[in-house]
Amino acid sequence: MTLSRRRFLTISAGFACAPGVTQAHTWQGRAFGADVSITLHGPKPHAMAALRKARAQIAEIEKLFSLYNPNSALSQLNTKGALHTPDARFLALMRAADQAFEVTGGLFDPTVQTLWHALATGENTDVAQKAVCWRRVRFGVQKITLSKGQALTFNGIAQGFATDEITQALKAQGMQNVLVNIGEYRAVGGPWRLGLSDPTWGHLGTRTVTDAAIATSSPGAMSIGPADHILHPVARPRWSTVSVEAPTATLADSLSTALVLADIDQITEIKKTSHDLGRVTLVSMQGDLITL
Repeated sequence: MTLSRRRFLTISAGFACAPGVTQAHTWQGRAFGADVSITLHGPKPHAMAALRKARAQIAEIEKLFSLYNPNSALSQLNTKGALHTPDARFLALMRAADQAFEVTGGLFDPTVQTLWHALATGENTDVAQKAVCWRRVRFGVQKITLSKGQALTFNGIAQGFATDEITQALKAQGMQNVLVNIGEYRAVGGPWRLGLSDPTWGHLGTRTVTDAAIATSSPGAMSIGPADHILHPVARPRWSTVSVEAPTATLADSLSTALVLADIDQITEIKKTSHDLGRVTLVSMQGDLITL
C-alpha cells in the first residue's frame, strides 16, 4: 500500500489519431502532490468552462483526502479517530478501498499510514505494524471509526478516484474526447497513446487506451528510510513496476498499488476472477517485461 504523495508514474500522453475538426485544449497544474493535466477536444468556450469546473472539483476532492491539510476530512478522521456524517464521496472511496482489500486478499490496506509515519520519523515500528488492519475500521453513513492507534492513507486510490470523478463530470458536460490525469489516467474516446516507464529500466514501450483507465505503481521510485514507499506489514515488493488497465481509474489505481506486493500466481488469479480488468503489465526486479 503506497504512502507517499505519488508513485512513479511517467506516462506521456498523445492522441493517437486525428481528433477531427475540434481543437485540443489542455490544462496543467498540481494536485495530490503531483503534476496533473486534462486534455479535451471541443469548441473553445465550452472547453474552457469545463476546465474551470474541473479545477474547482479537483480542489474539493483534494480537501477531502489530503494528508497534508490538517483541515481535510481524512486528517480530521486520523486525528480524532472518528468522522461523523462523512461526505458521500468519502464513503464512496471507503467502499472502493474495502473492495480492493477483499480482491487483493488484504494486500491493499489503507491503515498503513501509522507504519509510514513510524518509518518516516525513525520510530519503532512494532506498535505501528499491529495497528495495520483494515477489518477493524468501521464505516457507514452516520460515522467512520478507527481502532486505537490507526490512521488511514488513500494515496494508493484517491488519485484514481479523483480521476474518475473529473472524467464523469466532463462526460456529463458532453465532452467526448478527453484524457484526464489526476495522478492516474482515464480516457474518454480515443485512442490515446501513453508511454510507460520504470524508474530503473527506463522507457518500456507504449499503451493505447480507448474509454478506459490505466494506473502504474513503482515501489522503488521513492523510499521511506530503509523501506520502499509501497508498504505492508508482512508483504514486500516483488515487482519493479506494475501497470493495470481497467474500466475505472479507482480500480486501476488500487490494484496497481497492491499487485506490486503479489506473486504472479495471485496476480493471474485476480485477473482471471476480475473479468473487467484489461492488461496487467509487470516489470520484474531484473527488468523483464510480462503482460497478462
